[in-house]
Amino acid sequence: MIVVNDRLVIGEDEFSEKAAKASGPGGQHVNKTSTAIELRYDVRASALPDDVKERLERLAGSRLTQDGVIVLFSQGSRSQEMNRQEVRERLAELVRQALFRPKARKKTKPTYASKLKRLDGKTRRGGVKAMRGRPGRDD
Repeated sequence: MIVVNDRLVIGEDEFSEKAAKASGPGGQHVNKTSTAIELRYDVRASALPDDVKERLERLAGSRLTQDGVIVLFSQGSRSQEMNRQEVRERLAELVRQALFRPKARKKTKPTYASKLKRLDGKTRRGGVKAMRGRPGRDD
């Protein structure tokens, strides 16, 4: 199981892991052992609240399939167990981020002083640009 936080745990039955042969350097070792790990987590079938599922799907991005399954792949280590730990931690971190509900933005209006400051800056800038012309010409 994957411990996300003190109140949420993802059970072994909610995700599947598959070992695969890793690509890249490693000599004969890479051809003999399946050290890479592919983890699949079905977001839509999970026990997470609906708002968390939506945020998780948005956070997953290109790692999410059309069917709502997050696919995470790890082959950074030569050890299958280390790759398994890494991919499980990455899933836990994604779920942790999805659990955080962002604050709703309150619309604000610019203050009168900030409007005046902006217009004053525009006037000054216009004056600087007007001075760039050739002297003595009034078009």
